[in-house]
Amino acid sequence: MSINRYNHEGYPDPTAYEALTHLEIENRKSSYRPIVYICSPFSGNTEENAQTARRYSRFAVDRGFLPIAPHLLFPQFMDDDAPDERKLAMRMNLILLSKCAELWVFGERVSEGMAIEIARATHKDKPVRYFTDQCEEVFR
Repeated sequence: MSINRYNHEGYPDPTAYEALTHLEIENRKSSYRPIVYICSPFSGNTEENAQTARRYSRFAVDRGFLPIAPHLLFPQFMDDDAPDERKLAMRMNLILLSKCAELWVFGERVSEGMAIEIARATHKDKPVRYFTDQCEEVFR
């Protein structure tokens, strides 16, 4: 920490030091954002599904989380229609999922890729939370 134990005259000032240290710790805590994996359909109507994934990601940000939505990132440079590329993307998705604190599942429909992600999260004992299309949590 960059907080000085001494005042501007060079004398120890433990009260100010403790108070400023406490504020610094609280500030660091408040800036912490757990990483959540955004799980929602992508294939099919990719334009609309990408738009809803952006909305789901914004929902996570507004609640103090850092969202990871690989289906918004990887299609920018990988071909989802090519079987080898899709397989590699799913493998990278699962690697990213392993770095996340939770898996958030959105929507009424669970695609094949989503089912794989949910199964992996469950296998790894990661919390899985379910939300409707309107971002209302559903308890299962």
